[in-house]
Amino acid sequence: MRHLLSTKDLTRDEAVNLLDIAEDMADVAQREVKKLPTLRGKTVVNLFFEDSTRTRISFEAAAKRLSADVINFSAKGSSVSKGESLKDTAQTLAAIGADGVVIRHPASGAPEVLAASGWIDAGIINAGDGTHEHPTQALLDAFTIRRRIHGQASRGRGLDGVTVTIVGDVLHSRVARSNLWLLTTLGAEVTFVAPPTLLPSDTTLWPARFSFDLDDAIDAGPDVVMMLRIQTERMSAAFFPSSREYSRVWGLDDARFGRLGPASIVMHPGPMNRGLEISSAAADSANSTVLEQVTNGVSVRMAALYLLLSGDRKESKNVD
Repeated sequence: MRHLLSTKDLTRDEAVNLLDIAEDMADVAQREVKKLPTLRGKTVVNLFFEDSTRTRISFEAAAKRLSADVINFSAKGSSVSKGESLKDTAQTLAAIGADGVVIRHPASGAPEVLAASGWIDAGIINAGDGTHEHPTQALLDAFTIRRRIHGQASRGRGLDGVTVTIVGDVLHSRVARSNLWLLTTLGAEVTFVAPPTLLPSDTTLWPARFSFDLDDAIDAGPDVVMMLRIQTERMSAAFFPSSREYSRVWGLDDARFGRLGPASIVMHPGPMNRGLEISSAAADSANSTVLEQVTNGVSVRMAALYLLLSGDRKESKNVD
């Protein structure tokens, strides 16, 4: 693997292999010393042009557990705020010897531009670009679902026949897009539920079902319900009448949560707007995987960095 830019580019075997390596990385986290020497001497730069807490900290923890040197770059307070271009920033990182770059950018396609430009010879990981994709979030979501369903027998498995209902702001969500491609590649059946104004205008090429009725979707008994955050920072107009109206019609409130099966999985990529997208009872329940997703994110990002930057990528099982 040279870069990780999109889940749409991953084959089933590649996705399962990455998830299996993440299982090995999760085993490392159970040790007293939670570090591997795999990327000693490598430099990973977290290049974030957008605010982030979970994703940046998760990548930083992943790189450090693999013994890489980590440089955190924030656009605020940097030369970018003075007008420096992405090209100049990339060439600066190349000059200091960056081996891997984790980039989050408000413009869709920025990671792909960086990977194809020749400005820097480093492995590029897309940590979220505009409304395009967020591949490691989808990978950690798939990892979490696989573990909940298959437990210790997860290795080598996909998500064949698993029904996943994704609810909320699909229009602005890169998490929704990455999950669509990855989950269907792994064999899951995806249904999107959202107000008509929060669905893309053209979904003819999306291998998914679409609905405007959350109650019908809940009563269908999905294995997984994934609630999306309302991304007000990306909205330039009113996409629904009010927060109260949205919560009443498309929120996972206590009543809807109570109608889910006892084994149903409740997910949210975070940060959550409690009381709007999801009730506290649902978010804090035993069905919820919100905190598991954060924990598993470190393992998945360790696996991605390992595949991109380790010298020997053939022995994927031998990470000790």
